[in-house]
Amino acid sequence: MQEFMTAAITLILSNMTVTLFVVGLITAAIISLASRHRHEPGFVSGAFLNQFLLLSVGVAYAYNFLMHSVFGDFTAKIIGWAQSPFQLEVAFASLGFALVGFVAFSRRRGLMVKFVALLGPAVFLWGDAGGHIYQIATTGNTAAGNAGSILYSDILLPFIGFALLWWHGAATRRHETASVRDPEAWSEATS
Repeated sequence: MQEFMTAAITLILSNMTVTLFVVGLITAAIISLASRHRHEPGFVSGAFLNQFLLLSVGVAYAYNFLMHSVFGDFTAKIIGWAQSPFQLEVAFASLGFALVGFVAFSRRRGLMVKFVALLGPAVFLWGDAGGHIYQIATTGNTAAGNAGSILYSDILLPFIGFALLWWHGAATRRHETASVRDPEAWSEATS
């Protein structure tokens, strides 16, 4: 049992981006099922998008900031790099993305704010994935922090974020379009 627990904790901590994504899905599902607002247009899609922004952007990049600044030597080692001053630059870029993710998390934020909160990290992650692939191809660097789940999450998480944004945008647009076509709903909304 102790071996299982050690393996589980190692898996969770060494794959924090995947862990936070899964926690976000579970949290959004619980929010959606438990809320009396779940039948409101855009509520469920908004819950999933907001949890993604909170956990997969905000918390994940705050964690990345911490790992590249406070634990820079350790992080460089698991990526298969030598420690470098660029670690601190990555740390502060991550802190910026974390803050934007926390700001965009609110239900009151519009789609454009949420899009921008996804756009910066997407460019960062896809660039990061390209760097990992280059390191694998040119140096054979298959360290845990350069290949495997981190590489896949660098590629896939931005697509998932944009898909959640699209889903939420489509859900809210359908409601707005239906309200405009329904004269009774239109008169209630404008009074």
